[in-house]
Amino acid sequence: MTDRVSGRAPVGGPDTSSVLPAAAATLCAMISVQTGAAIAVLLFDQVPPAGTAWLRLSFGALLLLLWTRPRIRSLPARDLGAAAALGATSAAMTLCSFQAIDSLPLGTVSAVEFLGPLTVALFGSRRPLDLLWPVVALAGVLLLTRPWAADPNWVGIGFALGAATGLGGYIVLTQKVADRFTGQQGIALSTTGAALFTGLAVGWGAEGSWWSPRALLISAAAAVLLPIIPHILETLALRRLTTAAFGTLMSLEPAIGTGVGAVALAQIPGPQQLFGVALVCVAGIAACRRGARQVQAPAPVHTAPTAQVSRAGSAP
Repeated sequence: MTDRVSGRAPVGGPDTSSVLPAAAATLCAMISVQTGAAIAVLLFDQVPPAGTAWLRLSFGALLLLLWTRPRIRSLPARDLGAAAALGATSAAMTLCSFQAIDSLPLGTVSAVEFLGPLTVALFGSRRPLDLLWPVVALAGVLLLTRPWAADPNWVGIGFALGAATGLGGYIVLTQKVADRFTGQQGIALSTTGAALFTGLAVGWGAEGSWWSPRALLISAAAAVLLPIIPHILETLALRRLTTAAFGTLMSLEPAIGTGVGAVALAQIPGPQQLFGVALVCVAGIAACRRGARQVQAPAPVHTAPTAQVSRAGSAP
């Protein structure tokens, strides 16, 4: 992977030294996602899920734009299109996820959403052994969700499946955006796009309660935890991991969601669910060990009207 200081790296083999930092970044991102989702639930009695998603993404976009100040006019149309596609996907994923969380336990939603990364992992696998870990992770997901234990909430599951589809596309598009933009410009632009697309979905349904100090404060805090911190960390990870490894590593998210749900929402897992947590942990760690991306020659840099922009970017 490109060195974060010099912007150069050897060409030809996987950068195995970057796997551990990428795995740690992904783990921290998932913890931030689940914590941010749990905080967002606090608003559902005051602001509907779609409105909560819009407020959170709007705060996230504002903070990221102030931080990165992207030079939009100097960016190629193709790169802006990639950021817009990621923004639309992120908007759909967030809206579906919040609607699902409104009717299902946090751990269950995380488990169903994992089907998106699982699909990415299956399509990205190249060796027969690589197919074992998504299967192990899927077994863990089934133990976490226990679809045989109760009557399913099909509306909530439908939204969770929609979020899973969005999450699969999000992984692929985030890697493309991370490769095209320097620093965190891509994150700022895609989050702005997500806020705009979510605003179109919300329409003119805003009410006075949305603008209370409590709602705005919780939305701002949730925006830092989700999407700002996770997006930065996931971009860092996807510059160093294959989408297959990243997708299977995200099998840890149902386990993290179960833990956050137990602490924050008093959703205590049973023995079968704990065994499912163990399975997804094993699958995630095994997938990450062989998940470094093949290092390639540095991509051509974008040329601004007066200066050349480095591919390396600054570390988050």
